[in-house]
Amino acid sequence: MKITFMGAGSTVFARNVIGDCMCAESLRDSVFALYDIDGTRLEESRVILEAMRKAKGGYGKIECYCGVENRKEALRGADFVVNAIQVGGYDPCTITDFEIPKKYGLNQTIGDTLGIGGIMRTLRTIPVVMDFAKDMQEVCPDALFLNYVNPMAMITGYMQRYSGVNTLGLCHSVQVCTEDLLRQLGMEDKLEGRKEWIAGINHMAWLLKLEDKNGNDLYPEIKSKIDAIIDGPAHHNKVRLDYIRNFGYYCTESSEHNAEYNMFYIKSKYPELIERYNIPLDEYPRRCIDQAATWKKEYEEMMKTGVKEHNRSHEYASRIMEAMVTGVPYQIGGNVLNTHHLITNLPEEACVEIPCMINGTGVHPCFVGALPVQCAAMNMTNINVQLLTIEAARTLKKEHIYQAAMLDPHTGSELDIDTIKKMVDELIEAHGDYLPKFR
Repeated sequence: MKITFMGAGSTVFARNVIGDCMCAESLRDSVFALYDIDGTRLEESRVILEAMRKAKGGYGKIECYCGVENRKEALRGADFVVNAIQVGGYDPCTITDFEIPKKYGLNQTIGDTLGIGGIMRTLRTIPVVMDFAKDMQEVCPDALFLNYVNPMAMITGYMQRYSGVNTLGLCHSVQVCTEDLLRQLGMEDKLEGRKEWIAGINHMAWLLKLEDKNGNDLYPEIKSKIDAIIDGPAHHNKVRLDYIRNFGYYCTESSEHNAEYNMFYIKSKYPELIERYNIPLDEYPRRCIDQAATWKKEYEEMMKTGVKEHNRSHEYASRIMEAMVTGVPYQIGGNVLNTHHLITNLPEEACVEIPCMINGTGVHPCFVGALPVQCAAMNMTNINVQLLTIEAARTLKKEHIYQAAMLDPHTGSELDIDTIKKMVDELIEAHGDYLPKFR
């Protein structure tokens, strides 16, 4: 079996996913093909993963492929392809996505999923993943493409609609959603045997049901505790808890993400909301800088003391592969097309995040039915942007980029139409060769 990792220079993430595969008896003897366009980072990943492979018993084989000219060979014969690329990186593209909007009075926290940052990231990423798809159709047409790249719903949705490649989108937030919620509310005693039902869209999938091991609804107790946190001192999760207070349900992704997915919290006319809800503006650029420095220090330390023992992480990728190889079913929260209205009050062309059963015959999305109307309405404000950005990438019409930005809840609530268009034009020009077809 062959498992190809695209963007293997993302060393920490590659270590988790490939390391997880090395922990699974059914996967550990695979060929692990590492691909990246950055030779230095690729070599760092190779060194670490080779040390891990030997520590795990020496099973399998690691192969490295650097540069676009070697991409097809990296993919040739793959059974599974994991995608973790970042087109344009922090410098220059993330810097551009934050600094130019800031000139127009538009602040962001993360900028990788929705908003003007998410739109630009999508438009520069889709051409690259479609090149992957073209190669896959030639050299590994039956492989499952596991996409971890944000914006999840836009990249995955485009691949599912237009690439012809079997694609499943995966996020980190679904599997830790209820545990994090219960722990922060001091309800750890409810963790064991809990039952949950989560559905919606990526980064805004709703915790529709949470019961303890005896089937008791935990939402009444949760709701009794949230006011003290929201109205109290600084806390990292006030926005999501405020969702419970105003919309009745908790959602999967963090508050720093969700602060920019709507028109409620980051408002120039209400600057006091930033402190009230503890919203970390410019969080992602800071995180990029910190992670780079942390990784450099960690790598140097590992070269001196050796690679630490890897324990299987909570990432879904290896569990999916294992279920498909062994036939033993495993349930995940996956990003799939809303075909046949799996969520009945969201459009079929939307990419939704819902429970999926994985077994030897593949990925089987579960029927959800209708979301609570207010939850579907919140999702639609994001889906509008996603579908228009996908349309812009498909048609190469700049007007759809304008429309996506105009309909983005945060952007549209802060800027007028003429300013939005001017900002989009400046971003496209600044991104240069990363967006050549829109210049």
